[in-house]
Amino acid sequence: MSYLDPGEDWTGGPVETRFTVPDMHCAGCIAKIERMLPQQPGISAARVNFSGKTVTVAHADDLAEPDILRAFDAIGFEAQPLHDAAAAERSASLKRLLRALGVVGFGAMNVMLLSVSVWSGMEGSSRHLFHWIEVLIAVPAIAYAGRPFFESAYRALRARTTNMDVPISIGVLLATGMSLYETIVGGRHVWFDGALMLLAFLLAGRVLDEMMRSRAAIGAAALVRRTAPGAMRLDALGDSHWVEAEALRVDDRLLVAAGERLAADGIIETGASRFDLSLLTGESAPVAAGPGDVATAGTLNLDAPVTLRVTAVGEARAIAEIARLMEGASQSRSRFVRLADRAAGLYAPAVHLLAAISFGGWMLAGAGWHESLLVALAVLIITCPCALGLAVPVAQVVACSAMMRAGLLVKDGSALERLAQADEALLDKTGTLTLGRPVAEGIDAIPVDKRPIVRALAMASRHPLAIALRQALGGADVGPATLTDIVEKPGEGVEARFEGKPVAMCRPLAGELGRAPDDRAAVALDLGEGAPVIIRFADALRPGAAQALAELDALGLPGRIMSGDRQEAVAALSRTLGVAGQGDMRPTDKMALLETDIAAGRRPLMIGDGLNDGPALAAAHVSMAPASASDVGQQAADIVFLGDSLLGLPKAVRAARATMRVVRQNFVLAIGYNILAVPLAMAGKVTPLIAAIAMSTSSLIVIANSLRLRSAAK
Repeated sequence: MSYLDPGEDWTGGPVETRFTVPDMHCAGCIAKIERMLPQQPGISAARVNFSGKTVTVAHADDLAEPDILRAFDAIGFEAQPLHDAAAAERSASLKRLLRALGVVGFGAMNVMLLSVSVWSGMEGSSRHLFHWIEVLIAVPAIAYAGRPFFESAYRALRARTTNMDVPISIGVLLATGMSLYETIVGGRHVWFDGALMLLAFLLAGRVLDEMMRSRAAIGAAALVRRTAPGAMRLDALGDSHWVEAEALRVDDRLLVAAGERLAADGIIETGASRFDLSLLTGESAPVAAGPGDVATAGTLNLDAPVTLRVTAVGEARAIAEIARLMEGASQSRSRFVRLADRAAGLYAPAVHLLAAISFGGWMLAGAGWHESLLVALAVLIITCPCALGLAVPVAQVVACSAMMRAGLLVKDGSALERLAQADEALLDKTGTLTLGRPVAEGIDAIPVDKRPIVRALAMASRHPLAIALRQALGGADVGPATLTDIVEKPGEGVEARFEGKPVAMCRPLAGELGRAPDDRAAVALDLGEGAPVIIRFADALRPGAAQALAELDALGLPGRIMSGDRQEAVAALSRTLGVAGQGDMRPTDKMALLETDIAAGRRPLMIGDGLNDGPALAAAHVSMAPASASDVGQQAADIVFLGDSLLGLPKAVRAARATMRVVRQNFVLAIGYNILAVPLAMAGKVTPLIAAIAMSTSSLIVIANSLRLRSAAK
């Protein structure tokens, strides 16, 4: 059986179909789909994957896809069947948002330039001409850039429901309509710049969200790409033929040559070899396997050909299960609601309610519709959530820039909030606490006059131990010797002749390791005379590992090792660093440990590098990976640290906590501004022009406060 058994179906429904729903933007959308879609005929359940913007629908087996699409339309969402082009659709959606952001940015900059002239006191026909130029720029820009909000609001209203895009659309259209009316009647003020700026901030947020939600799918795709695209399948006569991985079936027999990756899970029938299982264990040391042993898709056959009987293909493979773990873990984390989203969710409806109250109150007081509408518009503009919208992203951008200069690449600004909340640090061993590459020890035992021979032997092999030995001897004064009859035997070593005498670099015999052999990798150097020289290899600790763990503990993040390496090796490292540790852990074991900690109210920071760490990195409250990590590890992690040192870990925690302090200050400034400004606007004491100036000033104050984070990562 495979290392990871596929989980049970979560729904129990007769048939499941997945759909992409690009218009999901908030927790309200998730709740609406999961609550209202099962109320449609033939649908028994619906589950949202917010990170991938997909919905899995459990339905009657006689319910066709067009009927399910109509059910989505009935609750106000546009859906499409999920297919292999889903990634292309996500990319197209992001491109549409970027184009809209570019158009509204261009329009806002040009309209603001014209508005400055009007605000400076321009009068008469010149002012009227500038207003008409603003119309020509702003109306097309608003019509194009506002489509994501207008279309979503229209679908919601048509379904007799509402979403956050409805009040946004009302505010933008009201400001645009009043500005157009004022232009036509020759009024003094228009507010196209406010409408454009609001759209620009909202679209920027949508772009960042789209990028964040696509990460899980990218990471999972990178993981699945680790498998081979096909394999040599043996027929009944024993002949081999290349077939695509999709064409493989259970009980097929495959011939896997040395140096090939496996395309399916299976059991070895004949042959013996060593396999790189780092995607499941994280341990770089090869594992020997022979008849009856399990071999997993994506692992690399290192030494000799084997015959494999297939036990799992496609989505049933262990590597596909790891990808599902990553996607599911990212889904649970993507439900984390950002601080700004929580505030805006309450703020936007309140703003529009205040504007409506202002309009109604002034109408009851005897003011005309024009004056009442101007007061309501002033309330809308002065309470435009620009400063509130900037409170988080500007602080994140400044902090992320400072951290980048310090060698810390933050992939998602919201990770800083989660990192500031972390209260424990869980670290992988190989490649994370250690450098993940063998380092030769005791090369002084090699006679100086024999080192050219050793260098030549090491240069004849691509084995990791040979590469490490070659690097250790790189500073030798003498170049490599000239060898003849060089032969590399997979799994055994390199043999050659030097001046007619046999020399070799090979696996040491048990007796050659001495009475108390340790479990480190080693090679035996037969240099033509005397006993073989034994060179052992160790995986060196990363610089600053002990200091980094001590600083994390002082910050309230006690460290703990969880590794797929042997328990003996993990225990030895735990004693060295003075932290707890657990070894022999599979990806499911790490996930179970994380789930237990999270259920207990902990907020773990996961630091890992390997393919096997991908699900844990995605499931943790926040995660980090070294730049040397696998593609999957880097995709799943929130933050990537450059260089070999681990001292960036506590530095990142301190920077994240400083960022959140500034964010809270920004919220106080933004909300305090509105507490002072809203009553004045509702009382008619603020014109739309003063409202626009006050709104911009509040944004500048938030930006200035955020700039204090430029030294956050020092």
